[in-house]
Amino acid sequence: MDKIAVISDIHGNIPALESVLQDIRTRGIKRIICLGDLVGKGPQSSQAVDMIKQYCEITVKGNWDDFITRPNESETIKWHQSQLTSQQNHYLESLPFSFEFIMSGRLIRMFHASPRSLYDRIQPWDSIESRLSLFENTQHTQNIVGIREPDVICYGDIHNAYIQNLEGRTLCNVGSVGNPLEIPQASYAILEGKYGEEEVGIFSIQLIRVPYNIELAINLAKEIGMPELEPYIKELTTAKYRGLHNVHNGDGS
Repeated sequence: MDKIAVISDIHGNIPALESVLQDIRTRGIKRIICLGDLVGKGPQSSQAVDMIKQYCEITVKGNWDDFITRPNESETIKWHQSQLTSQQNHYLESLPFSFEFIMSGRLIRMFHASPRSLYDRIQPWDSIESRLSLFENTQHTQNIVGIREPDVICYGDIHNAYIQNLEGRTLCNVGSVGNPLEIPQASYAILEGKYGEEEVGIFSIQLIRVPYNIELAINLAKEIGMPELEPYIKELTTAKYRGLHNVHNGDGS
């Protein structure tokens, strides 16, 4: 059986990322896919980009990876932009929208938020119609097997890990490595099956929680003088969202 680790929403939190990568190594998993939002919110976006480039086989683009490379009036966003090099910006701009593959006879599609947009946020408690819409084919998805819709969806964005079976298909959010918003531990998923195998076979998805040094992550943010420190501390320590947001201004997840 092949195993793939799927991580998402690092948000510049290197202590969390290092703990997750260590857990993945301990399990002997070699293939890692990242579902975006490498940067922002946390203090070490530059290092996060470099580490994801080094360790992840595939990385798709998140909403923060999108707007961080464009002019923005927010002083907080400008600060996060100043942490990145031009080469890192180019890397973020070049990231694909989605990625899909066959595993144990299932078409698995991965993206950051939805098949329509990087900014289209869908929660596990949204309507069944909204959740089923995540399986739709759009102009942004690859459709490697013609017009077939995926059997499995993995996404990030909402920092809220869950697995649901909907009308014979599986919907999975892998949660957040660096900014989880339901349990204050880093989250990721493991997919297990036969990679590239067209015949339907054994397949599983497991959600993993990894404790990490939250105090260290907070101290790193303090030492570097990161803006909006108190809301960041609240999110890391309580796993509760800081409040209303505008994702286009970089205040959201």
